[in-house]
Amino acid sequence: MHSTPARLALFGVAALCLAGAAAAQYVGPSAVRPTTVAEILNSGRDDQQVVLQGTLQKKVGHEKYEFSDGTGVIRVEIDDKIFPREAIDDTTRVEIQGEVEKEFMTSPEIDVDVIRRVAAP
Repeated sequence: MHSTPARLALFGVAALCLAGAAAAQYVGPSAVRPTTVAEILNSGRDDQQVVLQGTLQKKVGHEKYEFSDGTGVIRVEIDDKIFPREAIDDTTRVEIQGEVEKEFMTSPEIDVDVIRRVAAP
């Protein structure tokens, strides 16, 4: 079977699309301003978009962690699919982006959409 130019072009486009899907994500400015755990615990709203910087203190369940930024501690949910490949421990500074989940009679939690390592301040 011989390859035609059309098949080669189609293969090239498919390869570029797959490579693009694995490319880095946007890390530039955002309309969501950084906040603190204390602000979320005191006045956070359900579905509020947040950006936090701090550390994952410990794992407390499947895809559940305690996160601290020095102003307080809040539980965060990080899907295994988005967890960074490099090792993260309780001293690794990270930035998380996600939304506040507030349910009646429970403490707020952050449903994390993006997590990345950041340099210490």
